[in-house]
Formats: sequence, C-alpha cells, structure tokens
Amino acid sequence: MSKPTSIKTSEAVRDRLRTLAEERGTTITELLEALAGRELTGAEREKRALEAARELGIDYTEQVQRAGQDAWERIRAHQGGAA
Repeated sequence: MSKPTSIKTSEAVRDRLRTLAEERGTTITELLEALAGRELTGAEREKRALEAARELGIDYTEQVQRAGQDAWERIRAHQGGAA
C-alpha cells in the first residue's frame, strides 16, 4: 500500500467528491484512484491512437492526428469537460 498524501482543493469540489463517493458506496480516495486509473495521459492516448490506426490500416499522419484531436475536443465540449 502506498503512503497516504493530501490534495488541496476547494470546499465545493471536496463536497462533490464526497457526494459522488457516497452514492457509489466508496471513499473519496477510492473514487480518485478509479478516476486516475481510467483516465489516459496524453502519451497513452497517442500510443493507443497509433495502435488503432495500425490495426485499421490507416497511415497515422499529422492530418489524421489533428482530426482525432479535434474530434475528442468536440466530444469533451459536449460532455461539459475541458477541451
């Protein structure tokens, strides 16, 4: 088990995390661990995009990369997240 630490955030975010955790029957720590585990880093997204293009037989050009990034930005915008 790793050593516990703390993260500074606003009271509103803390309260939202507490509510989300309670609704899921878990703790804020476990909720954050799950979130961190499922969200990809930029490098991980890029690696997966390259692998997917290879599987589909698509040349992963800068144009394809930009189109994919633009598509994800639009998806995030519709989800209310940061682009």
